[in-house]
Amino acid sequence: MADRPAFNHRRERHGLIGPFSGRQLLVGGAAILAAIVLLVAVTTPLGNTANGPATVDPRATAYLIASPPAVGLRVGDAAPEFSAAGDDGTSYQLTDLAGKPIRLADLRGKAVWLNFFTTWCPPCQAEVPILREMAQRYRDRGLELVGVSVQETSPADVAAYAATYQLPYTIGFDGSGKIFREYKAYGLPTQVFIDPNGVIANVIGAPLDEAGATAQIERLLPATSSSSPTPSMSSTTR
Repeated sequence: MADRPAFNHRRERHGLIGPFSGRQLLVGGAAILAAIVLLVAVTTPLGNTANGPATVDPRATAYLIASPPAVGLRVGDAAPEFSAAGDDGTSYQLTDLAGKPIRLADLRGKAVWLNFFTTWCPPCQAEVPILREMAQRYRDRGLELVGVSVQETSPADVAAYAATYQLPYTIGFDGSGKIFREYKAYGLPTQVFIDPNGVIANVIGAPLDEAGATAQIERLLPATSSSSPTPSMSSTTR
């Protein structure tokens, strides 16, 4: 009788769920969890405005261009002049787009709103209508709005931007960022409110909405006896 082949039938292996083994399911679950964590990380804005002051617009955050300093400017500090000493002993003076010096000492007696910005910064661009409106609305009450352009190519580029958006306030050119660093700023836009005595009243590292800007300005300016309502931006042409 011819030898028969040995019988070696083995039972077919089944996965934990369908054709998938427990190991395959574990690897797949880990990949899905990692994808969810990455999606949350890339869609969450920098900073958290949920617990911030009510004057900050929670819909927008500052564009960070430097690391926060260990110690920033505080309310009650004397505001730094618009000048900085260089390592080589030279002095840097902030100038406007025409090359004329801008000095904080010359603005004594006025409320100063210092706005650090760049033309390429989206949150800076978004608040341009508010800056323009506030500068016009409060000019006769003693507000001096000074925009400080940071890390731009040339004054001519900033001047073209100001002309396009009809900005009616002084703009300084801080291409090297020296004044930006003197004020210990690290994001754009950064708002510094200075009272008529040259003392810092508030520092806000974020864009402002109309209500927030109005509240900051009204704190610095003397109250008026006029009972006429303040015009809203919704009724003005942007």
